[in-house]
This record gives sequence, structure tokens and C-alpha cells, in this order.
Amino acid sequence: MGSCFSVRIKAENPLHNDPKYGAKSGNDAGGSSRVSNVTVPSTPRTEGEILQSSNLKIFSYSELKAATRNFRPDSLLGEGGFGCVYKGWIDEHSLTPAKPGAGAIIIAVKRLNQESFQGHQEWLTEINFLGQFYHPNLVKLIGYCLEDDQRLLVYEFMPKGSLENHLFRRASYVEPLSWKLRIKIALDAAKGLSFLHKAKVIYRDLKASNILLDSNYNAKLSDFGLAKDGPTGSESHVSTRVMGTYGYAAPEYMATGHLTKKSDIYSFGVVLLEILSGRRAIDKSKPSREQNLVDWARPYLGRKRKIFQVMDARLEGQYSLKDALKAANLAVQCLSTEPRFRPNVEEVVKALEQLLESNDNEGSSSQSGNPRKVSRSSSNGPKYRRRSANGTFDGKAASYPPSASPLHT
Repeated sequence: MGSCFSVRIKAENPLHNDPKYGAKSGNDAGGSSRVSNVTVPSTPRTEGEILQSSNLKIFSYSELKAATRNFRPDSLLGEGGFGCVYKGWIDEHSLTPAKPGAGAIIIAVKRLNQESFQGHQEWLTEINFLGQFYHPNLVKLIGYCLEDDQRLLVYEFMPKGSLENHLFRRASYVEPLSWKLRIKIALDAAKGLSFLHKAKVIYRDLKASNILLDSNYNAKLSDFGLAKDGPTGSESHVSTRVMGTYGYAAPEYMATGHLTKKSDIYSFGVVLLEILSGRRAIDKSKPSREQNLVDWARPYLGRKRKIFQVMDARLEGQYSLKDALKAANLAVQCLSTEPRFRPNVEEVVKALEQLLESNDNEGSSSQSGNPRKVSRSSSNGPKYRRRSANGTFDGKAASYPPSASPLHT
């Protein structure tokens, strides 16, 4: 299966880019719709306190070997800086190893690379936060294993993989995410982030690969290894080593190491821009002036005659100019170089809710004979275009491919 380790660049070379996990097919595993109380006790500082305070199932290593069929290569879902992720099955009631089929739920088992000291710290951080939190827009951590040198985490299985996969894979058989679905996913991610901020937690690693999708395309934030408790009392920020993903990290955080909730808002703005454009935050395959998405797109955002140069051409005919400008304006606010000018996450949630509602209303108007969607195919300006009954624009429907992101097969 090759080496189950990919480089995560931190500290002296501080930013990392870590593949994320997802799923090709299968059923959700133990997804919880419960929302935990956001009044969270002070973060335990010792390993023993963290493990004792969690509300998680403690698995033995032999149980996880059995659940993943001895970590066989054909059970490998993917790999990242933490280590490898494997697909497994457990009984939905007893949570003991099970064979695929009735009564079994699919899990994703993340196995720590034993040579990674930083991975151990992130393993503890995931348990610390996800062991206390329950929210429909956070990936559920089912349990963990700590046995000798083995450290593993057991998550619910996310059948549709990562947002990154759906935005950036290009193939004739790949049906791109619709405008409405993209806005819904952005809203789900914002709701997950809102929950964390109310709990005084800074996520610090918001990116498209960390947003996973269940079988109904409900979005959930994953990978809490870099999460930090926010400032307390009169403090305005948390001082920390710069860690995150290049292209997503806020400029003031990169420059000073001062971490605030507004650092997460900047990262959200980058993700929102990826959602609107279908482009990666950093893409070295583009011409040099287009490689950094934020720098390239900024001059076009908010301008009626320029906005279509940013928008994903695969969304043609699905949105109105008004909605495109609203979404772009929200991204601009989130990406402000001055943190104080960025909205808080509750304002982001409200704006996306209004945008989703506006799309629903315009869809109703279109069906009643007043199409309001725009096309950028003509050099003479936007034209109105009807959408076909089956939701396609050229009479062709495509099926979603298996996701290539690591928590899936």
C-alpha cells in the first residue's frame, strides 16, 4: 500500500496541506443530530485528564484490526499527515467488530503514524474536543484506541467524501455540485463553525478537504488536530506557532501568530471563494498571476461586469446576478485584510440563510414562467435561461463518481 505518511509542514515551515478522508459508498455510521451544550469545561492539560473526560468508546487494538480486516490494503481509504485511514465495520449497538451487512455500520479508522510526535498531540486534541462536542455539522468521533505504541481514532463514515473532491475533480462522468447545494454546504460549514466559536474554540484548519459530506450532502467539519481554545478574560487573541494550510491561513495570523475567531472567518472566505469559483486556493498549474485564488479574484468580486470571470462556468444558468454579487460580497467581507472588518460567524450564517432562501424563491419564480437565472455564454451580456425539468442544462445527466478523498472507498 506504500508509505502511510504524507508530509505536514509545521513550525519553522509552518503551513501544511493534508489530504482528507471521505467515502465512495455506504451508509452513515452513527451520525448524531444531538447538539451538545456549548458551555465546555476548561480544557484538560494532561493526557490522563483528556482521556478520562471524553465520552467515547475505548477500542482495543485487536478490535480495530478485526473491524478493518487486519488493516488490509483493500480497506485503505486514504492517508494524510496523521497517518492512514481504513474502512471498517462494527455492530451498531455493541460497537464490536462486525461483518458487512445488516446490523453493521461503516466506520473510518485513522491510525497514527508511530514516528510522528506531533501526530500524538493532534490525536489528543481531537479526543479533547470531539469527545465533548456533538453537533450535526461536526464529524462524529465514535471512539479511540491507546494501546502500547498504537494510537487510533474511530469516526463515522462519510459516504460522499470531501468538498474538495466534488469541487475540483474534472471528468466527463462527474456532475458538479449545483449552486443551491454549494450554498447549503457553505451554510452547514458556517453552522459548525458557529458552534465551535460559541464554545470558545478556534478551529484553525478550515479548508475544503476538511469539510466532509454525508449521504445527503450534509456538510460536517472534520480534523480538529489544530483546534485551540480561544482567548479568555481580557485577552484579544491566542499566541501560538503558525500552523495551518497555505492559502487558507489569515495574513495577520501568518505574520504574528496571533490567533482569533476572525482567523477562522478569513479561512471561511477562502473556502466560499473556492465554492463560487470551482478553483483551488493555491493552484500551481495556473498562470503565475492566477495561482493564488484570493489575489486573483479580489479585483473582480463585487463588480457586475467582472463577477462572471470568477464564477464557476459549470454553474451557468443556476443563479441570478443578484445572488452572485451577494455571495461574492460575503466572501470579500470575510477576506478583509483587517480582522475587525470581517463579519462574525453568526452574521455569515444569516447571510447564507438569506442567500439560500433567495435561491428557493427565484426557483419558484422560474417554475411559474419567470426565469431569472443568468448565463455568461454571450459576449453581449447575461441572458436568461431556463433549467430543464431534470435539473440539467444540456439534456445530459451525470452520475457522481466515487470520491477520492481518504475516508472512503
